[in-house]
Amino acid sequence: MKRISSIGGLLKKIYRLYSNQLLSILQEKGFTDLRPSFLEILLFVCENNGPSIKEIGTACGLKKQTMTSHLNELQKRGYITRQSSEFDKREQKVFLTEFGEKFKFTLMEGLEKVEADYSKFLGDIEIDRINSTLENMHSKLLPREDNSLRSRVQLNLSLDF
Repeated sequence: MKRISSIGGLLKKIYRLYSNQLLSILQEKGFTDLRPSFLEILLFVCENNGPSIKEIGTACGLKKQTMTSHLNELQKRGYITRQSSEFDKREQKVFLTEFGEKFKFTLMEGLEKVEADYSKFLGDIEIDRINSTLENMHSKLLPREDNSLRSRVQLNLSLDF
């Protein structure tokens, strides 16, 4: 029992360090209006052209109310725009604005810097081992009925490194 709470606590601390480092890089480049929760959403939108709100919420593990609030803020700040799906008018797709595309370039540079820093500290083999272990743990913890999500999440995770 203690090991699992320790793992959870360490993952949370590592995520905070990672997001704070990335936010610092982005703030140096003029993107001063972001929070860590926005980064998760923006990263998913940057990596997936026109995802639905439901896809973003599922991938980021956010409730519908939280998603709506964050997307409203990101749209107000000029990062994203929402459009109705051409196939289902009830479904909204999320796209980067021109400003969002500029942000994407800076975000990708920042991610490269963070990854280079982590590679320097840990080495590529250790990062690959950690990534593999976490992917395995995550896939086993996903509910069985969520197989389609499982394959999409594994694909997105493997693209990160």
